[in-house]
Amino acid sequence: MNHSLLNRAGSITAARLSVIAFVLIAMVGEFATSANAQRRGPSLVRDAEIEALVKDYARPLMKAAGLRQGSVAFYIVNDPSFNAFVSGRGMFINTGLLLQAETPGEVIGVVAHELGHIVGAHQVKLRQRIDAAQRISRIQTLLGLGIGAAGAASGNSEVAAAGLGVAAGGPSTGLRSILKYRRSEESAADSTAVRLLNRTKQSGKGMLTTFERLGKQLGGISRRVDPYLQSHPLPRERILNLGNAIRKSKYFKSQSPANLRLRHDMVRAKIAAYTNGGRYARALLAGKKLAPSARLYGRAITTHLYGSPRKAIPLIDRLIKSQPRNAYAHEMRGEIYLRSGKAKQAASAFRKAVKLDRYGAGFIRVQLGHALVQTGSKKNMKEAVNVINKGLTRDPTAIAGYRYLGMAYNELGQPARALLASAQLASKTGRKQQAKAYALRVQKAFKRGSPQWLRAQDILDQR
Repeated sequence: MNHSLLNRAGSITAARLSVIAFVLIAMVGEFATSANAQRRGPSLVRDAEIEALVKDYARPLMKAAGLRQGSVAFYIVNDPSFNAFVSGRGMFINTGLLLQAETPGEVIGVVAHELGHIVGAHQVKLRQRIDAAQRISRIQTLLGLGIGAAGAASGNSEVAAAGLGVAAGGPSTGLRSILKYRRSEESAADSTAVRLLNRTKQSGKGMLTTFERLGKQLGGISRRVDPYLQSHPLPRERILNLGNAIRKSKYFKSQSPANLRLRHDMVRAKIAAYTNGGRYARALLAGKKLAPSARLYGRAITTHLYGSPRKAIPLIDRLIKSQPRNAYAHEMRGEIYLRSGKAKQAASAFRKAVKLDRYGAGFIRVQLGHALVQTGSKKNMKEAVNVINKGLTRDPTAIAGYRYLGMAYNELGQPARALLASAQLASKTGRKQQAKAYALRVQKAFKRGSPQWLRAQDILDQR
């Protein structure tokens, strides 16, 4: 099971013990790579602004933890629940967590906790524990079956029944061992999080707020569950264990910088507009919990998505007037213009966003390339090819770029290069047979050993 901050409420009942052996076997397989996890679960959200904010939350914590910048990949998951987890060196943060967290500190506390799992190498150790638990479970089950068989053979029904009881208890023993270790991991990650917050001179108040929220979500359930059949300590235990340390910290009353709080509010407004529908977003934006600029940003996005892009332009322009160096406001302006059919204005806005974006997000470059292609002007196609290739180099997951690249090459009268882009798109989207068919045609058009020929060969070599 992936490390997760949120304790899924409820206990494992006796009726479910019959499948525990399967659960223990399957647990190792649940440590999926990020790509495999996404094929089975919710989709990823790609947004340069949200990703930049999360990276900024993590940056000082990673430095304090001795983790090299870039050694952890951050992914935003389109899921409304308040949750986050790590898988390998990837940290997955739900949109629901960012939306529900009213302050940066709440998210920072979660990020610190998840980094605690990475620093502690908990996934590797948990795999080892699972392997050990499986062996113990199998040995106990086989031992019990052997006792039961001996009792049955000798006609001793009590021994036979006792043996079957021992066998049935094998999976339960293994599960309890794993859950006990998981609870110790979670407690260790909490403690690491507090240390990282203190080292970076940040308040742990957000962590307490998170535990209190989880406690409210569990409500009366937490009083009825068996604490020994939980993978996480109960929220009240976490508050009790960490509350004093957090409150005694000299940084407890510290607040995040005003600019960070504003960025947090703006991200919440964006997520509400894109993932929760117009009615929900308008309800959030009508309140006073978000900063005025964030409410204006949210109004511009909701108007763009659910009303008229033309009417959204004056709203986003008002925001840019107050925040002229906000790369993501310019990016949004480009998106609105592109949807309005004004590709030239969109390209101008995206150029500004590329210039101001200090993370150099490949995704924004791909958007710029898309706008340049949509202008229909051949003189823009060379620039489109250049910026899209740069975008894909920075961010190979921005696979829509291959479609726009193919369109640009077609406009430039380079069908073989366009076909290579189509082959790469097909390969990235799982259409292997089509990708290989395109790749074979590409190789016929380019000299053997050329960069284009080799890219086509990479596609042909895929299994």
